[in-house]
Amino acid sequence: MRKQLLGYGIAGTVLIIVSIVSAVVAHRRAPVVANLDFTLKDAAGRDVHLASFKGKPLIVNFWASWCVPCQVETPELVELSEKYKDRGLTILGISTDDTPEEVREYARKFGVTYPLVLGSDRTDVADAFGFGNGIPLSIFVRADGTIATRLEGINTRQWFEQQIQDLF
Repeated sequence: MRKQLLGYGIAGTVLIIVSIVSAVVAHRRAPVVANLDFTLKDAAGRDVHLASFKGKPLIVNFWASWCVPCQVETPELVELSEKYKDRGLTILGISTDDTPEEVREYARKFGVTYPLVLGSDRTDVADAFGFGNGIPLSIFVRADGTIATRLEGINTRQWFEQQIQDLF
């Protein structure tokens, strides 16, 4: 029994040390800079140059019209977009697989005032932002272009507010 407890103690200590070392190494890495060198189409067929958002805080939100968590999150994003637009924050919605008509309908239904673009055929953009399989996915980008954090799924308004404050 003592040998077993000693083994657990050693294993626990090793896990703690590995966790601490991993945290230190991760913290020392150079910040990841968002690649905004892409042009996407909006629902009206106009070009939207992501590079035009450089130098300003940005939230890139991957979504789809059929995604229930996206539908829950969108009204909150609309409110946050309005609240922080005077401070320079832009929220950019990238639809993962909707048609222009579906994007226009979604914007109308949810009162979306921030830019929405089409990304269904743009795996290069999804790859650049580390898009996996789940939506919604939000990437929080500081004005200097570094990625502050990312969220797969949804969270509370309070959490979003805290992340937005870290962008300024």
